Parts: sequence; structure tokens; C-alpha cells
Amino acid sequence: MSMDFCNSCGILLNPANGKCECKACYHSKILGLGGPDIDCICDYCCADAGTVQARHVADKWKDSQVDNVIRVKWEIAQAEMKKRLITEDDDVITKIKQAYNKENSHETYYIGGVDISFIKGDNLNACAAFVVVTFPQMEIVYEDYQMVKLTAPYIPGFLAFREADFIIQQYEKLKAVQPQYAPHVIFVDGNGILHPRGFGLASQLGVLLNVPCVGVAKTLIHVDGLENDDTHKGRKDILQKGGDTFPLQDSSGMVLGMALRSCDSTKNPIYVSVGHKISLESATWLVHKCCRYRIPEPTRQADLNSREYLRKNGYL
Repeated sequence: MSMDFCNSCGILLNPANGKCECKACYHSKILGLGGPDIDCICDYCCADAGTVQARHVADKWKDSQVDNVIRVKWEIAQAEMKKRLITEDDDVITKIKQAYNKENSHETYYIGGVDISFIKGDNLNACAAFVVVTFPQMEIVYEDYQMVKLTAPYIPGFLAFREADFIIQQYEKLKAVQPQYAPHVIFVDGNGILHPRGFGLASQLGVLLNVPCVGVAKTLIHVDGLENDDTHKGRKDILQKGGDTFPLQDSSGMVLGMALRSCDSTKNPIYVSVGHKISLESATWLVHKCCRYRIPEPTRQADLNSREYLRKNGYL
């Protein structure tokens, strides 16, 4: 169904009324007073036109309608990209595990960590960080920090459409200037298939880059049948030491991720999920091997260093 918006204020009009402007704008511009003859379904027209309250209602209504249009568009794009999702180990994942278990192996692999740090009180300007470390040594060999403007709206469940483009630009920059450090795997501060529609930032980034990606979240996202309630909090007690895990299942019993106690020094788990081209077992194993502290080094360094970048440049 096509949607008609007011020519003046952009509010969604009743498609049946055949008007090009909402009642409030019509009276404000033409008549200067109210009247019942022009019908509109927007909240603006149910308030007194011309008041600050009416304008506030109008803005909220307009924003909600724009967000709904964007949401539908993004849902379609998300569903299309999800068709390309791979949840099994890529060949490079197998090689990484074999090299790690091989005695006296001198093979080096690279793991990327990405994060976006915001300026306090500012949801528009942020620092995008892309860090690459060696595996298993965890030595930083490449880092890039860029100030970005996140102009796309924040809509829960669609974080990738707000952040992924900046990460992709940094990845392409890395390939252009120092291709030898292009990561074999990327850790994302966020979720993969542990997501309301099974396709979070780590999955979208992995599919778009065609690179194995892992979601590593510090907090548990709410998914049907899975929330941070007393039952979930009680399960944390079974995590007795670093490396202990328990599966994260939705209401159907499907395993979407793994709660991982990353090291002995912390009791609070992190939440690992498949992004793309990696199995949950391998993703959990790899994340644990990268943990010196609660957060794995690739994303930990991206987070710490991006905040330091903001401080040094006077943003904090």
C-alpha cells in the first residue's frame, strides 16, 4: 500500500482522504483556525494546531512513521542477506585450530577486533576502531581509528545498518594499505545469530565481507525464550572456571549462542555467537583462546584504544 505524507510537515496522511496536507497545516496556512471538514489520522490533527505540544506530537508521529518505513526496508534486506549465511567452519578456521594444536608451529594468523565508541551524551559522533592482533600471541600489528557520524536511525535489532558501513570502509582501507594483515577472523562487539531475527551485526558484517566473523557480547540480548532473568542468573553459578560454558537456547530449544566464563578472574560471562563461516564450537574455542581478561583481546583493544583516541583528541 502506498503512503501519502503531508507536503508541509511530512506527517502520514489518511490515504482515503485524498488531501495533500494534514488538517493542522491546512488550517495554519490557509484558514488560520480549526474545523472538522478535513479528516486526518495523525495525532497532530487531534491536538490544537499551532501549539508547541501539537508540534511535538507531530514530530514524534513523523519520526515513528519514517522509522517504520526504514524498518520494513531493512527487514527485507536482512532476510535477503541471511540466505547467504554460513554457520559451519571455513577452511581457515580448521587451519587455525590445527596450527594451534601443532607442536612448535610457527604459523601466524590474524584476528580483527571492531568496536564503535560513542561520545557521552552524543549518539551521532563516535570513534570506529579496527584492530588486528596475531594469533595466538595477541600482539597488535595494525590499528585504525576514525571519527564517524552515525546518521542512520537507531532501531533495535538493526544495529548493523547503523554501524557496518564504517567497519567495511576500515576493512577495505586495511586491505589497500597493509593487505598482509587482513584478518582471517573478525570479532565483533555485538551478536551474530543470537538475535531476534537470527542475523545481527556479526552475521551481516561477515556476509558482506565474506570473512569468518564471531559475535562477542558483554550483555545478553533479549530473544524469545531467552532473557536475563533469575533462571539465567542462576545458571551462571555452574561456570566454575575459565572456559566453562552453557548453551543459550530460545523458546523452541534452538541453540543460538554460548555463555562463556572467559577466565578464572571473572564470574560474569560473555555471550558468544556465530557470525559467519564458523561453527559455535569453534567460535567459543577461539574466543576463549583470545581471552587474557573477561573480553577477548581483539575487541578489548579496540574498545580501550578507541576511548583513548577520544580522550587524546578532546572528545571526552
